[in-house]
Amino acid sequence: MPLSPATETKEEDRKKGKAAVVSRWRIAPPQVFKADGTEWKWNCFRPWEAYTANVNIDMEKHHVPNDFMDKFAQWAVKSMRVPVDMFFQKRYGCRAMMLETVAAVPGMVGGLLLHCKSLRRFERSGGWIKALVEEAENERMHLLTFMEVSEPRWYERALVLVVQGVFFNAYFVAYMASPKLAHRIVGYLEEEAIHSYTEFLSEIDEGRIENVPAPAIAIDYWQLAPDATLRDVVFAVRADEAHHRDVNHYASDIYYLGQELKESPAPLGYH
Repeated sequence: MPLSPATETKEEDRKKGKAAVVSRWRIAPPQVFKADGTEWKWNCFRPWEAYTANVNIDMEKHHVPNDFMDKFAQWAVKSMRVPVDMFFQKRYGCRAMMLETVAAVPGMVGGLLLHCKSLRRFERSGGWIKALVEEAENERMHLLTFMEVSEPRWYERALVLVVQGVFFNAYFVAYMASPKLAHRIVGYLEEEAIHSYTEFLSEIDEGRIENVPAPAIAIDYWQLAPDATLRDVVFAVRADEAHHRDVNHYASDIYYLGQELKESPAPLGYH
């Protein structure tokens, strides 16, 4: 008795060693290909989400505190850096991976609260919901990249649970109380991230950290050369952090002027 087309497909999948996913909703994973015709292997992002980082962005820009709130934000960030430096010291790969688990929180929290606000008030957001969620997703891609470079220890995984839980709730409360303060804190956090990645680059250039080949996920995400190295990845990540610095200081400045984010178009796709 001849097999039906569906049965033949299942048989072929079994022969190839693949697990066939059967859905009553008829949802099939789409086949996505690169520009060169090879199959796209990442489910966490698609080819149209990949981009080339603008590594020429100004890394030296700094927001000079204008008032007590700005000074408090800067002091809070500087205070948080002390225990981080003591814990990670020169282990920059592990430091980057662990800190990205926290860095992806603010954008998601801000996007969530703006989303709820938009629903409550029946108003548009000016694109800021999408911009902040894009930022969170970009930070998560940093994490997925550094996971290929460093392996977290068991106590570092436990630390993530504690730190992320505390930071999420603290930032949630801060954003509810003062979005201006919350975005300023993130702006200063990104300034510190730029500093950390600059030190990371120095360690690579001086040979204290091996300049290993770039992970495949990084090559596809930032559209790097096939022979790209860890140094190229750190340059791209540092550029991303500089853009996040600009976006968050810009958002805080909007509130500083007594306006709402929706009154100024969000910098969507600002990489």
